[in-house]
Amino acid sequence: MSTPVLSVVICTHNPHEDFLRRTLGGLSRQTLRASQWEFVLVDNGSSPPVRLETALAGHATARIVAEPELGLTAARLRGIGEARAPLLVFVDDDNILAPDYLERALARANAWPMLGVWGCGSYKPEWEQEPPREFDPYIAYLAVHRAPRDRWSNQPFDYAATPTGAGLCVRSAIARRYVEQVGGDARRKLLGRTGTNLAGCEDFDLAFTAIDLGYGTGVFTDLAMTHLMPRTRVAERYLLQLVEGHAYSSVILHALRDSNLRAPHPNLASHLREFRLRRALDPIALKIHDARRRGEALAWVRLGRPPQ
Repeated sequence: MSTPVLSVVICTHNPHEDFLRRTLGGLSRQTLRASQWEFVLVDNGSSPPVRLETALAGHATARIVAEPELGLTAARLRGIGEARAPLLVFVDDDNILAPDYLERALARANAWPMLGVWGCGSYKPEWEQEPPREFDPYIAYLAVHRAPRDRWSNQPFDYAATPTGAGLCVRSAIARRYVEQVGGDARRKLLGRTGTNLAGCEDFDLAFTAIDLGYGTGVFTDLAMTHLMPRTRVAERYLLQLVEGHAYSSVILHALRDSNLRAPHPNLASHLREFRLRRALDPIALKIHDARRRGEALAWVRLGRPPQ
């Protein structure tokens, strides 16, 4: 069997059957010839297991691998280990890639050797239920936005140039180095979703690995997809869980890259600022603020660096 030029990896846990079917349908319509890319589906402890006939979608090289350790980071590590191509594209189980996504991803890999990790700049939402208007300031948390322009960088925490996990493209050498880093630092597994825990930033950790190796990262608007959004994701409870998980993960990510980082020490001035801020916030903004604070506090505890 010849080595593919690109590996598509989907990590899934108890997927929405219709969403997964449509995701696979988007892959079947790719303009990049099927003979050039392989498909690996990592079933991360689904119950019941994902059916082979559901996942294959008619692709000759498609296969399912099981990863019993629950968590997105563990599933991605397994996917990296299974992939055979020099370029990996991670696709979530609710993403419908534009038909030319894989072709454009490969073309950028060939034309931009200085890039190590890059991804989608245009997420079009397909809502099962429209989100309430008060969610507008926080809608980016749901990965449903369009970047104002293409952007690339070789600086960590330049988030405008740092792609998220949906549609993430990564060179295999960088992916393998990321696997080594996670294996050498258990704190990195605190990043990424696990069951109902909505932690994240494992995609940023992977992107920053590219920067550590002398590559850049980028976000490009010609890489487009439709993001399928079930009604559960426009519930206030879900949004608050997502905000809390993001805040938790962000603290851990920053702490991984700065061993001297410590939780801020509360004092009279900080208590006064907090009091004034809370009085100024509207009800949903106050709930968002409190969710962030909960996530940050939990992260400092997990890191063993709580405020003194």
